[in-house]
Parts: sequence; structure tokens; C-alpha cells
Amino acid sequence: MDVGADEFEQSLPLLQELVAGADFVGLDIEFTGLRSNLSRPQQISLFDLPSEWYLKTRQSVQQFTICQIARVSLCSPGCPGTHSVDQAGLELRNLPASASQMLGLKHRRRVKQASSVQFLNQYGFDYNKFLKNGIPYMNEEQEKKIKHSILRGDWRVRSSLDKDQIKVVIDKVTQWLDLAEESDQMTLPGISVASPLGKLDTFEVQLVLRQALPNIWTVLKEEGVIVKKVSQPHRWYLEHASCDQVSRWKEQILLSARGFSVFFQMLVKAQKQPLVGHNMMMDLLHLHEKFFRPLPESYDQFKQNIHSLFPVLIDTKNVTKDIWKELRFPRVSNLSEVYEVLSSNLNPTKDSGPAIIHARQCKKYAETKCPHEAAYDAFLCGSVLLKVAHLLLQRVHGSDAVQEPAFPQYLDVLAPYVNQVNLIRAGVPKINFSGPDYPSIRPPVLILTVKKWPGVSEHHVYREFQNLCKFDVRRFTRSQFLLLTNKFKDARSVLKEYRNHPTLQVSLYRYWRHSPNITCLLQVCSIVTTWAMIAFLLGRPSS
Repeated sequence: MDVGADEFEQSLPLLQELVAGADFVGLDIEFTGLRSNLSRPQQISLFDLPSEWYLKTRQSVQQFTICQIARVSLCSPGCPGTHSVDQAGLELRNLPASASQMLGLKHRRRVKQASSVQFLNQYGFDYNKFLKNGIPYMNEEQEKKIKHSILRGDWRVRSSLDKDQIKVVIDKVTQWLDLAEESDQMTLPGISVASPLGKLDTFEVQLVLRQALPNIWTVLKEEGVIVKKVSQPHRWYLEHASCDQVSRWKEQILLSARGFSVFFQMLVKAQKQPLVGHNMMMDLLHLHEKFFRPLPESYDQFKQNIHSLFPVLIDTKNVTKDIWKELRFPRVSNLSEVYEVLSSNLNPTKDSGPAIIHARQCKKYAETKCPHEAAYDAFLCGSVLLKVAHLLLQRVHGSDAVQEPAFPQYLDVLAPYVNQVNLIRAGVPKINFSGPDYPSIRPPVLILTVKKWPGVSEHHVYREFQNLCKFDVRRFTRSQFLLLTNKFKDARSVLKEYRNHPTLQVSLYRYWRHSPNITCLLQVCSIVTTWAMIAFLLGRPSS
């Protein structure tokens, strides 16, 4: 089911019930962009340590927003060997600038990357729905500021509506007041509470009208804002009466402004369950930044925070990448292809694996493929987890050893992969959220020495090798460059191809041989040794 702002608050009890009863929660997030156009030194590289990769990526995460997030809960409903799937595609929208101003927040401009917009449009993403009916969200820092403003009542009304529109509303009410008698009432046209964001506007309209006109009172109902003409003594009574709706408004506005953050807290409280994603590193960065706290500058602090929020992480990209070659499955490039392979006859456990049944309200994805729709990708992610876990279980116990396994048995065979999250283009292939990161298993670094090529740059070197293989290039000295690839065969090919090249000499980089620091140290030691020898010889007595 797709959930927008209109349905979100009403669906919270059901979402909470599903999360509480789930074996695990799978998430997939779609963003308005992946990476900002950083200058070359700030672009991610295979040379980057995890901490360097994090600092570079942190800048992009702060610029882009989330446009869609999905939750998929898979649980065993009593029938052994069967898993029921519930999906919810949640359209998210950052709290708009108007509402941020009204509530006293500094609004951060969010960027949409053209390539990401085109990519999502290609797969049918509805940007109109995202902009008009998106669920707002905020992190803890923003929530504290909003709660302080709302509950204390010390915010300043800064119109989130167009000033001309506010003026039109006041003029209509003023004209109506001239002819109205006490207790008469009118409904403001075009001002309704169609969504949680609408509540912010209707709330502000009432505040503006009450401040501008001392002989009216306003009430918010389903049909919109009701304006009632009252005497000034009655107005004073309504303002001070305990039945005044202002306190309830404050609670509603706070709940509406928090939006998806309410559901995020549900996920955090369900810490006994694994949080599952596919290639989920960017998802985790956005979860931290948008719903928890601004991303810290410290990489270690980020890891610690995520592990505290979600103690059990499973990245299906990391699991499948680890076992794919061993099983001799065909090469795949995305989640949909992984799912197709595991669902085909290439998978020896295809017929014995768990049956995955869509819940009644989620039949859409049983019949239709919707790649890069967050709810569908979350379903694929959960299905891949179960299929891979069953495959691993059979390898450990044999085909007949475990009949209709329960999810805890799957967790046992997945234990080596827990909290290991795949990392794209960095010095290490994955991040360990429950301890120190593992050492790199990348191919060795190559060093290129260039002769008779004045003005050569990193770009020139990249273009030279791009037809043979893809290398990340980093300048080492004026005439030397470091080359790094994530494929051992590419490193071997270049060493072989350029063995006798007249102007480009490629060899393995050795720290003790090529490092300027070591070279300088050896030169100093050589000079000191030479002078010591000369002093020794000159100081010897003649015979």
C-alpha cells in the first residue's frame, strides 16, 4: 500500500502492529540525488579510507532529501515455511520552508539532482504526489526546536501563505462581519485540513485572523476553518476557557510536523529485529541525518550511533556478493537481477525455499514488477534475504537436515554477515558497524612513471588506460601517478601490457621503495653514513 500525508496518521497503529510482529524490517529509500558535483579532490575514490569516504559522502547527504521510503515486514503467521509480506511505500517530503519559518526553524534548502530526477521519472515516480502529499519529517534537533516553540507558545506568526492570499481572507471576513450578527458563522473557502501540512496553514490562518479581528473566534472542523462572530467578553472567555482547542492544536501540529519521524522511532524501539537493506550504506547515512541527528564529523561516532539505533544490520548486497562467485551464478548488477537469479532454476533450493505470500492489501507486487519503487525494492530485498538464508542453511545442514526452518535458524547462518555493510568505491569493500573495519582486500596499488609527456594530468592518465580497464588515478610526484582498481585481473593486464612501453612504465607500488619519506630518510642515512666513514678514515692515526 502507498501511504501519503493524508493517510499516514491513521495508518500509524497498523504500522506499529506490523513492525512489532515482524521477524525483520526491510527498508529501501529513494533520494532526490546521490552525490553533489564535488571537485576532483572531494570525489570518492578507491584510495579513500572509510573515514575519508564518509566525510566526502556526508556533504552530499546534507544537500539531498528523501522522496520515498518503504517498509517491508515479513513474519511467520503460523503456517510453517511461509512468510507473509506487508509493504508500505511512504512518500516523504521535507518540512517546507513556510512551515519551518512559522515554527521558528532555519530551513535548509534541499537540492534535486537532474540525473536522479530523470532516473526516477523513467520508472514512474510521481513527483507531484511527493510535493503535494508527502509526509513531513525531522530529526531530533529540529523536533526540540519545534516542541519548544509550539508548547511554550512563544513562536512568531510568519505567514506560510502568500501575503495576498492572507489579505483576501481577512477582507472576506471583514466584509462578512459588517453584516453578520453575533453568533453568526462562515466557512473560509479554500482553507481546509486536507493533510498534516494543511494543518499548519489552517492553524496559522486562525492565528492571523484572531490577532487581526478582536470580535471573531475560529474553530477547525473537517470542512475547514469556521469563523464565528462573538462579543469581546465572550472572546475573552473563549481565550481563557480550559476547553480552548489551542492545546490540542499544538499536539496535532507537533505530531503532523514530526510525520515519518514517529515511525522511525518505532523502528528504533524494535531493536530485537534485524534492519535489512540492499547496498544500504547511503540509506543509513540518510536515516541518521534526516530522522536522528545531523551527521557527526567523526566517522567513528557515526558508526557508534548507527549501531546504537540498529544493533542488527544485514546488507543483502554484502551477503550475495560474498557467495555469488562460489555458487557460479551469472554476474548481476542490481537487486532485481539478484532476485531473478535466486528465483530461477539456477538456485538449487528454489523449490525447497520458504513460500513468500503477499498480504491481502499488497497484491500489486505479486503481479507487477515496479523496479526502483521503494516498496517494491524493499519487497525484493526481504525476499532475497530469505532465499539466500535458505541457501546458506542447506549448505550447512544438507537438503534434508532442516524441514520448514524458522527465522531464528536463518539468523544463525547469517551471523557472519551481521553488521557488515557494503561500501562502494573506497579503500575497503565493507564497513563493520560492530567493531573495527576489516583490512583492505583490494588489488595492489600500481605506480606509473611518465617520461617525455610534459603537462600530463590525472585526466590524461585516466584516458590513456580507460579502453583497457578503469583505474582511479592519484598524482604522486610531478612525473608519477598511483593507479588503483577493484579487479585483480585489470592490475595484471596493465602490468603485462605496459611492461616494455617506451614512455609509460608501470610497476607495483612498494612503500619502502617509492615513498618520498622513506626515500628522504634513506638519502639522509646515506649522507650521514658517508660522512661518518670519511671522518673515521681521516681520524685514523698514520702508521
